[in-house]
Amino acid sequence: MFQSPNMRARSLRMADRGQRTALITGASSGIGAAVAGQLAREGWNVVLVGRDAARLDAVAVSCQAAGARCSAASLDIRDHAAFAALVADVERSSAIDLFVSNAGVLDGRHDGECVESAEAARDVLDINLMAAVEAIHAILPGMRARRSGRIILVSSLAAFAPLADAPAYSASKFGLLAYGVALREALHGEGVSVTVVCPGYVATRMAAVHLGHRPWELSASQAAAKILKAAAKGKEIYGFPAHLYWSSRISLFVPELLRRAFTKGIRFHVG
Repeated sequence: MFQSPNMRARSLRMADRGQRTALITGASSGIGAAVAGQLAREGWNVVLVGRDAARLDAVAVSCQAAGARCSAASLDIRDHAAFAALVADVERSSAIDLFVSNAGVLDGRHDGECVESAEAARDVLDINLMAAVEAIHAILPGMRARRSGRIILVSSLAAFAPLADAPAYSASKFGLLAYGVALREALHGEGVSVTVVCPGYVATRMAAVHLGHRPWELSASQAAAKILKAAAKGKEIYGFPAHLYWSSRISLFVPELLRRAFTKGIRFHVG
């Protein structure tokens, strides 16, 4: 059963309101850490959220070395009360200008299994979708009151091309995509922008459990640069690499037998 860990935070006093502040979940490694690093180099204040305190501290040190004012909070994104308290604490001294919802897990079919377990499916949906939605609602009041802010939701190409080996992961990313597109329209005219990004294969700690072929895999730093550029341009949906993005978008319109033949080479299991 899930139990909320104690929230661990440090250096939550941020710079004056003239500087931009970004809050990033899933910031202890991978895309989240790379996004934090790029923003730090660009002069942003960064608030890092993740479950692994040691890795989170290492990212914070790196951001501070780049000249950023930085805070780190070790908490499980499913602990909505702890996350809401963190948001309130940050906003007492610095408005959150950018929220990057990146926290997520990959789980699915293990070796010898036909499909993921019910427990694995529940955990994936709770973390990747429900916790992300609750986090957005902790961030939104401040942005709406200021009529200013940007939200980036990190989905996946699996939102367009569901993975037979990870049904719940695919569903969670499809749900996040749908939620983000609808939220963007709901907030039209409110001064708050929403961008949903759908990466393909990215070399991260999470992806390491994916035991199978990962074609056209990018580094986390390459992915971060693409994500931030797309958000800066105000894009609604942005997927990469381009050829996988467009082939994924049309995949559901392809006859099942043909789609099965195309995806045979990228079947996998988790370990």
